[in-house]
Parts: sequence; structure tokens; C-alpha cells
Amino acid sequence: MVTCEHLTKKYSQVTALDDLSITFETGGRYALLGPNGSGKSTMMKMIAGLTMPDGGRILLDGEPLTWRAKAKIAYMPTEPFYFNYMTCESFGRYYADFFKDFNMEKYMLTIRRMDLDPKAKAKELSSGMMAKLKIAATLSRGAAVLMLDEPLNGIDLIARDQVMDLIADQTDASQTILMSSHLVDELEKLADHAVYIRKGKNVLSGSVQELEQDGKSLSDLYRDIFAGHMEDAGEDK
Repeated sequence: MVTCEHLTKKYSQVTALDDLSITFETGGRYALLGPNGSGKSTMMKMIAGLTMPDGGRILLDGEPLTWRAKAKIAYMPTEPFYFNYMTCESFGRYYADFFKDFNMEKYMLTIRRMDLDPKAKAKELSSGMMAKLKIAATLSRGAAVLMLDEPLNGIDLIARDQVMDLIADQTDASQTILMSSHLVDELEKLADHAVYIRKGKNVLSGSVQELEQDGKSLSDLYRDIFAGHMEDAGEDK
């Protein structure tokens, strides 16, 4: 379980997070929803220990984050995190050097399921294939918390189904899954909880079943919350 309590973060004159509080329960699959600049990436980077909050705190299973706790958290950023000379296979071995919970056998099976050639070099991959490579590496960790920031970026419609199926197949009830995406309909297929973030605040959150009880989909709620507030749009923090 991950608990965020009153998180605040400012970059110069921009407030990325504004007294944000939310709890992510163990086994939950959470859709993080909001326009660019809403604070989704900042929150995930804080949970991963890559960005420090200006205020508030984060707890993992009731305990403050330490380097041991951070080892239980896997974060896939939007930015590439491999070298162009690496092959798909060598990227897995590189990843295994950093994370004890990385399963190389699972990784090799996953990249093949994603139609990635183990011998192909990163510099030869399309943006969609590179996105798949990052997802495969993240899913091959045995982390308690898996965070995927815009995992569907650059991935075509058919491959999106493949990716969402893989996330469902290769995670279990012992793991907490956080996923951000502007493709709300795609996350709706997998998520059992949703969190709407606007201007760094948690403006609506709950189980998908509860949120949709009035007949509105997650996409409908997104439009209700953010229509007229697209001045928030910009570089996602």
C-alpha cells in the first residue's frame, strides 16, 4: 500500500502538486487521469524517490520511504532509459544488473510476445517498439509497486490491446499498479480505480464501479472535470 499525505511541489512559479493526498491499496490497478501539467508524473517520480516533495510525505505499507523500500518500486518514465547501441536482449541484462527482482527469463518471453527481436538494436526500433521495450523491462521486475507513465505513447491500436493484455497477465494481486495515460478508454479496460488530478490536486478518486454508478464512463467524467480547464495543458510535470 502506498500512502501520499499532503504532497506539495513547486518548480519556480509553477505548482506541480498542491496538498495532494491519496492512498493506493495493495492489489489495486489505478488509472491516473488528467491533462498535461496536472502533476501525475511528479507524483510518480516522488513515489519512486526520484523527486523530493517540498512538503508532505509518502509511506509504503505504513513506513516512510527508505532506500530499501524504494527497491520494491518499479517506475517506467516517459523518457528513454537505454543506450542506442544496446540490443533488446542486452538491455535486459543491463536492467538485471540494477534490480535484484528482475527476471531475465520472464523478460525474454515478454519481448518475444511483443514481437521484439532480441538481437535488434535500440537505435533501430520505432517509437512504438521502444515503448514496448520499456514496458517489458518494467513488467519483468517483481516489485510490489509498478508505475507506468504513459505506457501507450507511440503504440498503435492493435498493439495497445497486446500491451494491456500483458499488463493484466503479468501482474498479480500482490502488486499495486499505477498507470497514467490520455487514452482513458484504454485504461478503463484494466483499471479498477481511477484518480483525477487537476492542477496538482486530487479532485476525484474511487473505484471504477463507484465512479460509474450513475451511468457515466471514465471518459465522460474526464470531460466533466477538465472541459473548460484546458489552460492546465502544457508540459506534464
